[in-house]
Amino acid sequence: MSSAAHQRSPTLWEEGRRPGREVVSLALALLLTATVLDLAFSEGLGLFFDLAFVTLCVGAALAVRPRDFFLVGVLPPLAMAFVVLLLAVSDRAAIARADDGVVQAVLAGLSRHGIALALGYAACLGLLALRRSFVERHPR
Repeated sequence: MSSAAHQRSPTLWEEGRRPGREVVSLALALLLTATVLDLAFSEGLGLFFDLAFVTLCVGAALAVRPRDFFLVGVLPPLAMAFVVLLLAVSDRAAIARADDGVVQAVLAGLSRHGIALALGYAACLGLLALRRSFVERHPR
């Protein structure tokens, strides 16, 4: 048999080949877009943002190349904190009471979206761990 016959198509765990900076930049841009869309169609940050956040965490974990796993591994909590901090400064009522201070608004925003943060972070780290395990067992 030829070597082409032994070639297999890449699995889901092998497909991520994007540089970490590119994945992080795109994920942040999409998360900010989701934030703006959610705020445009609702009173405050809500379920649409949470679903987009979890989806982006999963997508980033699957898209990044193995040597940049760390960048994506720290992305979820930093991305969530970044969005919440931006809103605490610019539109406090979207994440907390309008009369809350910045720190209180950040804490309120993080707690209100804590389930999405936990799910997105767990999914991201879990997928990165599965991918790392697969790459170590199947070197190219």
